[in-house]
Amino acid sequence: MSELLIEVLEGQHDCFALLCRDGSTLDVLTGSAREVAAIGDIPLPEAADGPAVLAAIPYRQIGERGFACHDDGAALTCLLIEARDTAAVADAVDLLPAGSPGLRAGEFTTSDSDYAQIVKQIVTDEIAHGAGANFVIRRDFRGRIGGDHVRSALVLLRRLLRHEVGAYWTFAFVTPELALVGATPERHVSAQAGTVLMNPISGTLRHPGAAPDPRAVLEFLGDRKETDELFMVVDEELKMMAAVCDRGGQVLGPYLKQMGNLTHTEYLLRGASTRDVRDILRATMFAPTVTGSPIENAARIIHRYEEGGRGYYSGVLALLGRDEHGQTLDAPILIRTVELGADGTVKASVGATLVRASDPATEVAETHAKLAGVLQALGVRRGHRPAAGRTALHEHAEIRKALAARNGSLAQFWLDRQPACTPRTGAEPVTATIVDCEDEWSAMLGHQLRHLGLTVRIRRWSDQPDSDPADLLVMGPGPGDPTDAAEPRIARIDALLRHRLRESRPLLAICLSHQLLAARLGLRLVRLAAPNQGSQHTIDLFGRRTTVGLYNSFTAVGAVPPPWVASCVDGASGAVHALRGPGFASVQFHPESVLSTDGIEILGELVTHALAGR
Repeated sequence: MSELLIEVLEGQHDCFALLCRDGSTLDVLTGSAREVAAIGDIPLPEAADGPAVLAAIPYRQIGERGFACHDDGAALTCLLIEARDTAAVADAVDLLPAGSPGLRAGEFTTSDSDYAQIVKQIVTDEIAHGAGANFVIRRDFRGRIGGDHVRSALVLLRRLLRHEVGAYWTFAFVTPELALVGATPERHVSAQAGTVLMNPISGTLRHPGAAPDPRAVLEFLGDRKETDELFMVVDEELKMMAAVCDRGGQVLGPYLKQMGNLTHTEYLLRGASTRDVRDILRATMFAPTVTGSPIENAARIIHRYEEGGRGYYSGVLALLGRDEHGQTLDAPILIRTVELGADGTVKASVGATLVRASDPATEVAETHAKLAGVLQALGVRRGHRPAAGRTALHEHAEIRKALAARNGSLAQFWLDRQPACTPRTGAEPVTATIVDCEDEWSAMLGHQLRHLGLTVRIRRWSDQPDSDPADLLVMGPGPGDPTDAAEPRIARIDALLRHRLRESRPLLAICLSHQLLAARLGLRLVRLAAPNQGSQHTIDLFGRRTTVGLYNSFTAVGAVPPPWVASCVDGASGAVHALRGPGFASVQFHPESVLSTDGIEILGELVTHALAGR
């Protein structure tokens, strides 16, 4: 038995962490606590000596990226590891204190009916008006404990170790002021030996108190809403991978993540990076599965709809250090987690991923299912043992087939391990400036354009000058209502498009920028009755049938008279999917999306057309 664990349980250490990361072993870490202002201030050792720091990173740190948030003062707290040991989980459970965690009272501060109303508002007022593809709005369970928060944390950890299954980390992080205890299913980001992994998880099958029925799993895997929900977060995390990895991200999976009360679908994203792990953490704040997409506007929506700060909910617990290969990072998302204050306060937060097809009652039920394990540990709900003797879902032939089928319509470019980007040969380098219109699709576009041999620079819309010397100007996607000419970002994008057209220099416009270009050419912009946010459609693209990913709530309709411009129009709806003219091309869909099966080939054709007359 671990002597260090016994010291912790005897109260000899004020600051410690207990982490189960493999299902059978408990890491015991002790040290001292230090608060730092920013992720870049997290200390890292010079020598290769394993894990060195465990950092509890609250949601408010998203302000480091310039994004909106309620600043609740939650501290970025580092456990500077001075001693570490391991113990078998089975032995540790016998030693951890049993009994009650001491919850005296507690309730959801947002009622089921109020949360259902929020779901309706997000769908009708935000997604339908182009604010984004998906958003996660939280609700809190709040209460009070009687007694010591440290003992309550250890009791909760024991209960979670005994009753929850399938967690990525089951943990307790304890300081004299704070304890975080949880069983989180989701890795946010990890890095070791230059390999970066992210783990988007979305889609939820509820099976409280029982093992999932394979027939129910197959029905769940065939649910279009659940499938689209997962693909959306894969696209959003691919944006992050493209920003921090030298070769973008490779999509692995899908897989099933089975826990005690529910089962999720998930993918694994893999890439290579030479960046400091703290830079990786900062650039990936925070997972779209707990915020939404696009991330910057999701932060605004969260700020508008949520009262007060999130504390540590949707932040990460990050284990940083060094080994013989360099820096290491393992950072799960802080969900399915209880925050215990030394003053006796208790908070557990949860949210559902709200998409265009969200049903309010279903999303309310999902929040209850996601928090069920935590509420059982707190004693709010009756607990249960995980079902025994069940068949592993991945061994079921029909389930394996249904999972594999999900990749049939995805872009092979993102499913392959991509080679390093190589510059064009036999010609002068072709340069491209991508204007980031407040959506990190620009990072994925940049990655693909580099694969096509271009030299790429990315600039934010507010920093882009009227005239750009690049051979190709790529006006990117972004959230918002393209008819709102008074909105500064919309007005600036329109001005940049107008200036480039006047210069008669190569131009490519995507999604929001395509809509504004279409309006500039005389087409009419209309709001769709049913948003296409995160949907996949097969279209006729100038005589070629292709499957593409759409993320739009508005569309251009009508026709521009030939011969100087050609348009690709949907025969049923009149929506203009693409435009081509002398020195320019534009598309409503996202060729860079994992949902665009032939996206890299289409992007190459668009670039070739735009550059033809230069």
